[in-house]
Amino acid sequence: MAVTVNQDMRAFVPERGVSARYIALQMIAKEREILSSCSKDGTTVASIEGPALARFPLLIAPEEEQSRIVEKLEELLSDLDTGVTELKAAQIKLGQYRQSLLKAAVEGALTAEWRATRKVGAGDTALETGVQLLERILNEHRAHWEAKQLAKFAEQGKAPPKDWEKKYTEPVPPDTTDLPDLPRGWVWATVDQLTAEQKYGSSSKTNEDSTGVPILRMGNIQDGDLDFSNLKYLPADHDEFPGLYLQDGDLLFNRTNSPELVGKTAVYRSQISPCSFASYLISVRFSQSYIPELASTFINSAYGKHWIKSVVVQQVGQANVNGSKLAALAIPLPPLEEQKEIVSLLQAQTDEIVDQLKNIDTSLKQSAAQRKNILKAAFSGQLVPQDRSDEPASVLLERICAERAERDKQPKVRKTKQQKEIAAMVSKLMDVLAEAGDWLSAQEAFRRCGVADGAQTEQLEALYAELRALDKAGRLAVEPVTDTQGRKLHDRLKLLAA
Repeated sequence: MAVTVNQDMRAFVPERGVSARYIALQMIAKEREILSSCSKDGTTVASIEGPALARFPLLIAPEEEQSRIVEKLEELLSDLDTGVTELKAAQIKLGQYRQSLLKAAVEGALTAEWRATRKVGAGDTALETGVQLLERILNEHRAHWEAKQLAKFAEQGKAPPKDWEKKYTEPVPPDTTDLPDLPRGWVWATVDQLTAEQKYGSSSKTNEDSTGVPILRMGNIQDGDLDFSNLKYLPADHDEFPGLYLQDGDLLFNRTNSPELVGKTAVYRSQISPCSFASYLISVRFSQSYIPELASTFINSAYGKHWIKSVVVQQVGQANVNGSKLAALAIPLPPLEEQKEIVSLLQAQTDEIVDQLKNIDTSLKQSAAQRKNILKAAFSGQLVPQDRSDEPASVLLERICAERAERDKQPKVRKTKQQKEIAAMVSKLMDVLAEAGDWLSAQEAFRRCGVADGAQTEQLEALYAELRALDKAGRLAVEPVTDTQGRKLHDRLKLLAA
């Protein structure tokens, strides 16, 4: 079966007596050196030029030893790959278990046994129910608002006007239309009902000066926790401080990010203080009768992810969930004592998962290091024994040189029909780009030149060489097209004026 490569690849055909797999594995072993010595920055995309790669020095072992090296490497790397596959499978399972744990926490399954042994709302000695707790929180909110209003009137030396209490805005109630039933003693409540304060972060430009105040950004929220390893700062005398200082227990919600990452949530627990946050985050300060880790658990669970998909707004490759939508989010409110039990059980089991994930990450790094050591040993003559009866590599190279010299003596073959077709395609490329007059994908440009799927390598190489020549002459603009994660999809081209 014939196989071709596209314009982003180059095919090398080894000489007789040189194993292609041996060369490929050695190039993998020397990847870093190849990238540092053969890569070339193009207009927007780095590349490795074929001639530079062709000149890169490789070690050639005797032909029989090449086979032994490849065989041993295939054996060792296969075992290593099996182990890595198992480790990655364990990572996935732990991630799934973590999600099931979050789901069990917000559904009440995690504390089902705890509820069975306690009375909730059944008498004088019973625990306060979620309904009673919500009523108390709402009363506290109103009382706090009224106290602030009276203080304001007193400061202004005015008597409170008639019906001033009616200006109080009730928090947004939950829409329970499609919400599931909750365990005994629980109730649905909105973030707005449970919140004392909600703020957007600072949009001021941060810096690297660690003498300032750390600013948490969206990248600092990882897997439901805060990561303080990569921080930016604002000066301590910044005009938004101390108003934007975080307080212990503030929930941070990532309101703008890529579609798959928007809505990441974690709780700040004074790990460093003072500390503030950036504009793509929203801080939510809950009532003292509600533990914020529960809201974080719900938003990070499958329920929260489903809610985010239902309210998210797409904006030029970014997804956004604003403060108003967050305020209207309905979350479960268990009795306060059960909240404490949920958080305790959840933390203990989450810590175990995190420890196991750290162990897996360590093992994966060790596997990567072991792979490098195996490859290094293979191409330094330490992996397999040498055999004195093998034909020396020097003899192999002499034979290759002699065969090349003999080929060079052969008369040049006249252009075939295929070569003429290639020349016609190359000639047509300028016309295609000129006719387009605007950006055109490389694949579409090639198609218009007559290159169809399954084209010969020579056709693609010739067209790609012409593009490189145009680029070098300043006649061509090349721009990569990427997805939302920055991964390159393809190049697009535009012919520039001469």
